[in-house]
Parts: sequence; structure tokens; C-alpha cells
Amino acid sequence: MKTDELMQLLATDAAPVPRHAGERRFAIALLAGLVLAFAWVSLEYGLRKDLGSVWATPAFALKLAMPLAVAASGLAAVFQLAHPGGRMRGWVWGLWLPVALLWAWAALVLAQAEPGTRAALVLGSTWRTCVFNVIATSLPVGVALFWALRGLAPTRPALTGAVAGWLAGALGATVYALHCPEMQAPFLAVWYVLGMAACAAIGALAGRHWLRW
Repeated sequence: MKTDELMQLLATDAAPVPRHAGERRFAIALLAGLVLAFAWVSLEYGLRKDLGSVWATPAFALKLAMPLAVAASGLAAVFQLAHPGGRMRGWVWGLWLPVALLWAWAALVLAQAEPGTRAALVLGSTWRTCVFNVIATSLPVGVALFWALRGLAPTRPALTGAVAGWLAGALGATVYALHCPEMQAPFLAVWYVLGMAACAAIGALAGRHWLRW
């Protein structure tokens, strides 16, 4: 069979793709992933008992600012990569700039702190479990994002998986913050970012195998 005949056969009875099908697929994935992540945190860890009082404080807002900013850029970047030949373009800066600003803030806090208190600012009281908890909370979001991506056509599977993992890690960190008692920038700059980076690494490995055509 000639190539032209094969293409004509494949195109027979092909229906047009509904408008905004990709956007709807991502919306469903994010909604499902976030609901499951919130349920996991609520049932497994429990929400902060003082969440109502700390919700509107500047410290809590700054705690959420980094992962939410990363998530906003990550969503735009991964949606670009989900299409053939897609590139992140300027969104790559949005993936790293919030982290860089958090690191700068953490460095300033440590520089102004008494030497004897710096270790406590970095380690907090939950450093042993924070990275694992961020990864666990991110897992349903990551699985949902991979479901969305498998219905599209990414041509750079490892990179797409890494960005999806970074996005899932940011959203997982945001949801986990509803439980986590830590509020100091040095702690967030180390353990939250490590959790997100681990999600990106897992996403890159998964993307190599599960996002290939």
C-alpha cells in the first residue's frame, strides 16, 4: 500500500476534535487530582487546627505564594508541551523564579537570625517527613496530569513528564501546607523545594515510558 493510500485510509471517517478538548481534559485532571489530594491530607494528616486564624496572615500567604506561582507557570508550560513540537518559551522563568525568590528570602532570614537558631529554622520539627508527605500528596495530581497528557500528543516525553511532576509537586505542596505547621522561609526553601524536585524527577522517568507515542 502506498503512503498516500494509507493516509487516506486512516483519515476515513475521522471526526474533527471538539474545540477546547485539551483544556477540558486538563481541567478534569486538575479537579480530580486536587480533590483526591485534599482528601488524602484531610484523612491521613488532618488540617491545621489553627487554619482559620492563620489563613489570612502574611506568613501563611507567603508560604503559599511560591507553590502557587510555580503551579500557574507550570500549568501553562505543560499545556504547551502537551502539543506536538510544543516548547515552554518564557514560562520556564516562571517555573524557577518563585523558587529563587524564596531562596533569597530564606537567605535573608538566616543572615539576620542568631547563629544558634539557624538549624532550627531550616529543620523545623517535621523535616524528616516533609519531603515524603509532599510527594504523597502530589501523587494523585501527577497521575491525573499523566492521564490528561496521554490523551494529547507531547513530543518531548521526558521534559513534559518533568514539568508535569514539578506542577504536581507545587500543587501537592500547596495542599499539604493546609496541614504543615512550618512557617519559616528556610524550612520551605529546603524541604518543600526538595519535595517538588523529587516529583519532577519521578515525572521525568515516568514520562520517558508512559508519554511516548
